[in-house]
Amino acid sequence: MKLRVVSSKKEITDLGRNEQVVHLAFRASNMDVMSLVQSCPRLRAVQIPPSYHETMSKAAQQFLEIQGVELLKGDVWGHRKDIDEYYTVSEKVVRRISSLISEGNSVDETVKRVQRETKLSEDLIRYILKEEVLA
Repeated sequence: MKLRVVSSKKEITDLGRNEQVVHLAFRASNMDVMSLVQSCPRLRAVQIPPSYHETMSKAAQQFLEIQGVELLKGDVWGHRKDIDEYYTVSEKVVRRISSLISEGNSVDETVKRVQRETKLSEDLIRYILKEEVLA
């Protein structure tokens, strides 16, 4: 799974129409969120840092919800945008999540273990579970 990392509002217009998961590394305004959804009609999830989540307007959150786009809290630890514009969650991590579920672990137990092992956010792990493992 790949997350397109967007560092500024200027980059929104450069996004491909097929982007599905985006990490906003800046404090997005309501207009930025609307532009993002218009630029990426296949958008399924937007991840923002936890500190930005607290200040994101209810209107922007509701707009994303109405559009069917999930809002995830989390960071992309250790990612260097100058090297790659995408943050990649390896297939190994997805297989690990899948194996923990198939071993009979609950969703909460799986999330906690994978979070400890990978430093991925709880919301992103739950999103991967829902979209790739339990789908």
